[in-house]
Amino acid sequence: MPPFCPRCGRPQASGMVCPSCWQRPTEIDGIRSPFRFDEVIRKAIHELKYRNLRAIAPRLAELLADYLDESPLPREVLVGVPLHPRRLRERGYNQSSLLAKELGKRIGLPVIEDCLIRVKQAQPQVKAVDVEERRRNVADAFVCRDERVKGKQIILIDDVCTSGATLESCAATIKSKGAASVWGLTLAMEIRN
Repeated sequence: MPPFCPRCGRPQASGMVCPSCWQRPTEIDGIRSPFRFDEVIRKAIHELKYRNLRAIAPRLAELLADYLDESPLPREVLVGVPLHPRRLRERGYNQSSLLAKELGKRIGLPVIEDCLIRVKQAQPQVKAVDVEERRRNVADAFVCRDERVKGKQIILIDDVCTSGATLESCAATIKSKGAASVWGLTLAMEIRN
């Protein structure tokens, strides 16, 4: 694996915090993704997310478990990034929750459900033009409803990290309820050249 920024997880030749992470304070402790969002992994995620191929979730979670074996993160509980209730009704399931549940089974960690909720529906992050639009898109989009995260080391699970804005917004919300740490773990990260 090439050197990467310890905060955002994007390739960084020096292996030090990248200039963009230095420029803005973050609540998330770091973001990790075992794959680039391209080719086979892109197809697999699209099948899970848009084609109702939920049967692939266990195998994808296995890939996340393998990654955590090689690159451990501080962890006590998993939390899936929530969908807005309207999108959840349309899709019928939350792919991030499926991944979190399957990963939890494999690594023996509990999943905290229905604690983090999405209260603002935004356009999909892939449609946002730039990082700033993505941040605005998810600002105040999440609420943490209770104290189950207090003092816990959380791994936040999502399918893809596009800019990190969604994970950052979730992390800020979770930390406002006293979480000890919040790391983002996604199957893939979009890397723009």
